Amino acid sequence: MTEYVPPKVWTWEQPSGGQFANVNRPIAGATHDKDLPVGKHPLQLYSLATPNGQKVSIMLEELLERGHREAEYDAWPIRIGEGDQFGSGFVAINPNSKIPALVDRSGPKPVPVFESGAILVYLAEKFGEFLPKSGPERAETLSWLFWQMGSAPFLGGGFGHFFAYAPTKQEYPINRYAMEAKRQLDVLNRRLAESEYIAGPEYSIADIAIWPWYGGITLGRSYEGADVFLATHEYEHLVRWAKQVDARPAVRRGRIVNKLTGDPSEQLHERHDARDFELRTEDKIPQTPEDEDFAAAKDDAI
Repeated sequence: MTEYVPPKVWTWEQPSGGQFANVNRPIAGATHDKDLPVGKHPLQLYSLATPNGQKVSIMLEELLERGHREAEYDAWPIRIGEGDQFGSGFVAINPNSKIPALVDRSGPKPVPVFESGAILVYLAEKFGEFLPKSGPERAETLSWLFWQMGSAPFLGGGFGHFFAYAPTKQEYPINRYAMEAKRQLDVLNRRLAESEYIAGPEYSIADIAIWPWYGGITLGRSYEGADVFLATHEYEHLVRWAKQVDARPAVRRGRIVNKLTGDPSEQLHERHDARDFELRTEDKIPQTPEDEDFAAAKDDAI
């Protein structure tokens, strides 16, 4: 491999390669006109079941689990591999063109909120859940929330990119980011050795933010082979917490919202009603004309 010599001034001449090369570009703004769909509920979520996207759908499902009927929501998939994030409607609510984005239509004027951490705080304050109102407990929760926001790019954009998505495997960046990923896992493991949940004895938005990233990689769901490569089983307190959060019914629902790949029984492309988890996952939707005929005949027989 020849050494890269940076030019004096960087210019974008061609895509750099990798899984997302077709949508990466060095400028912001919309590339095409496309309105966003709007459903029947006050809360409209535009997302994808990446770790950042899962945070918000998990939060909404947790609020519903606690009886907040006003947290009902419509979830619409934003297919980032196809460039949906650069449609004019999406850019209007998130100029940064990243998922997730939320629009709260419960008031006189729609309120758009982007950045997953900001959405979690917004929902926590709106419904009075999962974030202490004041004092040391609130400071602790927000500290861990912002720890995740600052640390996860090294896990995803750093380790995950070079381990799973880069067009070639390169020793230096993989080693560099594997070292940082393991340091972060150790930070969490040490914290969870002394605390049931991330910010203390109570489940909070800190857990909701951190689990999709660090619980996902610990449980072997993030990048194929990464849990073995990073020996995540060695972090016993982190493993305990990851499994504990994973077992929550709201987490099990929330993590499959806007999921477009993998096991069809864990793909709910759109979510508009609580019954969708039972009726509208991809394993229950006819996939071919033959399946549709069979489904129609079955309905007639019933």
